[in-house]
Amino acid sequence: MKRKGIKNLIIDFGGVLIDLDRQRCIENFKKLELPDVEVMLDLYHQQDFFRKYEKGLISSAEFRDVIRGKIGKAVTDAQIDEAWNSFLIGIPEYKLDLLLRLRKDYVVYLLSNTNDIHWQWSCRNAFPYKTFRVEDYFEHIYLSYEMRMAKPDAEIFQKVLNDTGISPGETLFIDDSEDNCRTAEALGIFTYTPKAGEDWSFLFEKRQSAAPAGWLNHNLSCG
Repeated sequence: MKRKGIKNLIIDFGGVLIDLDRQRCIENFKKLELPDVEVMLDLYHQQDFFRKYEKGLISSAEFRDVIRGKIGKAVTDAQIDEAWNSFLIGIPEYKLDLLLRLRKDYVVYLLSNTNDIHWQWSCRNAFPYKTFRVEDYFEHIYLSYEMRMAKPDAEIFQKVLNDTGISPGETLFIDDSEDNCRTAEALGIFTYTPKAGEDWSFLFEKRQSAAPAGWLNHNLSCG
């Protein structure tokens, strides 16, 4: 499973570990009569308050109040949270098993653009597996809303490098955003960009014949 030269893994959360359902989230917000929800949840052109929430610049209470104000009628926190969390499906068990195996050969970090409501749901519902909890899968967890910075800004990657002391040339970053990967590559980090729902465990198969498309520095061999 070990790749020569790579000692550290930085893994994204949404779309890489946890499966997402944007359309289900849209439909549930429509039931609450949230206007223009498709525009608000555009993955590539998020409205400003979503970005602020991801960066921890507004609280969960303020986020809910913005949503309530756009709906224009009484809606409970629980109703908003339920609709918002319907974006998240779950983490396939084989990926949780993979994380546990990877920890035997690598130092594994999580780096996610996320928010408090989604993260709390995930800690309760997505990561618990057998006897394991979220802290068992990673050496350290880096969350945008706690750090008050977000991908693809270079500062968040630099913060992780500085905080951990890891070498970019010994690190693989797995993220489903090409923009995020480009920033990481500019700092000398190896990257792989999986497609939605992809099983990327083949990256660590010992008998892989060729580096996958999207892998930076394709001459990097596997052990």
